[in-house]
Amino acid sequence: MPEISHLRRVIHFRSVLYDFFRHSTRSHSAAHVLRSHYATLTPHPLEDRNNENEKGKWFTLPPYTPSINGSSLGKAIAATIPDKPATETTALKWILRCCPELPRNLVQKLFRLRQVRRESSNLGDQADNNRAAKDLMHLGDRIFLPNTVQALPAESERQHHHYNEEEVNFVRSLELYKDEAIIVINKPPGLPVQGGVGIKISLDELAECCLSYDYSEPPRLVHRLDRDSSGILVMGRTQTSTTVLHSIFREKTFAASNDDIGNQRRILQRKYWALVMGTPRRQKGLISVPLGKVVVDNGKSDRITVVENGNNTTSQHAVTQYRVIESSHGFTWLELSPITGRKHQLRVHCAEVLGTPIVGDYKYGWQTHREWKRFSSPDLEQNSHEKTPCEKILPFGIDLKSGSISEKNPRLHLHCKQMVLPDVSQALNGLQISSDYNVADLKTIELDAPLPNYMQRSWELLRS
Repeated sequence: MPEISHLRRVIHFRSVLYDFFRHSTRSHSAAHVLRSHYATLTPHPLEDRNNENEKGKWFTLPPYTPSINGSSLGKAIAATIPDKPATETTALKWILRCCPELPRNLVQKLFRLRQVRRESSNLGDQADNNRAAKDLMHLGDRIFLPNTVQALPAESERQHHHYNEEEVNFVRSLELYKDEAIIVINKPPGLPVQGGVGIKISLDELAECCLSYDYSEPPRLVHRLDRDSSGILVMGRTQTSTTVLHSIFREKTFAASNDDIGNQRRILQRKYWALVMGTPRRQKGLISVPLGKVVVDNGKSDRITVVENGNNTTSQHAVTQYRVIESSHGFTWLELSPITGRKHQLRVHCAEVLGTPIVGDYKYGWQTHREWKRFSSPDLEQNSHEKTPCEKILPFGIDLKSGSISEKNPRLHLHCKQMVLPDVSQALNGLQISSDYNVADLKTIELDAPLPNYMQRSWELLRS
């Protein structure tokens, strides 16, 4: 029966596609792997024609199978929309998913030049059709691309840094948690999260080279941490899981407000530890003020500050919960829980609202640091006369030891210590089994990152 035969082929191709996305390595481009699977299994309908010039000009992508819309799923998990996650995919998105090494602008150009063809699974459609990039895919649809795109350099052929075994092991030692959807690391201070002008080493590049493991795509950043801060950093292991997490962070930080404070089961919770100079007037409280950017040094730099006019179109409301952990010797350990996610939010709230700038924050607490005096204690004086063995230098010039309050120039004491996340892997697996899976029943993942050595040293000194 033709229907059973077609169903068997769809099931077989879906299995092959899963193996490709799960196990293909960077030594082969996506297009190469797909061609090896489909060159003998799925002849293009054009090859059935008598025109020999058409033969061999096309290669076939896997038959379309519905995929999860990561943005919709993220909103559903964040409970901002009641609808079920959509599974619609356009022709453009399906090509980019199957061939991630192809530049998006190139694929769009192929559509404009009518060089993308599709064989529809619907009997009423023509077998050979030029389609628009935004046309929706249907179960079993196949797309054909010209073989000329094979000449493009594969991802593995592009320029990448190569790291030795010690460097790879160091990056992997930062891992706090890993499952099918995410990787979480304890970011060391001083290491930029993203590359840029003047930045030679960044975490996104290190993750691509050291944390991909057997996945065909590299981990992608979900959120950011300042270069000089440390702690929990979450990355998605696939494009879908990254999109889901992006959506959750966007809905639960950018659109957050005071109304989210009373929600006892917040789907996304973050807790930072900060050592500040001075003591807040209250042991705990809520900071809720608008923040805006101002230009300083004759336009050479800018900074974030509290703005008086909250209706200013360029300002963003920022909300932070705080509580005092411990106070000693004129310093205070604070637990900071940002409800929103604005640039430098915690640093500005501590310095300008609480009047207690974070130790090592020379941007927002420079006036207080002008009078800085290194912390000293009897135990410190005794230890300073003892010989300390030379510690092994960490890769990439990372220094986790120096920078405590016992030194002349302390480092930034701001660390993302705890985070609660929804189990995205559970959601994705549940929706693959049943489209009626209830994301409201998701478990949560609780993460905890140890303090860097210099902050731990400051903690011990203040308790001595």
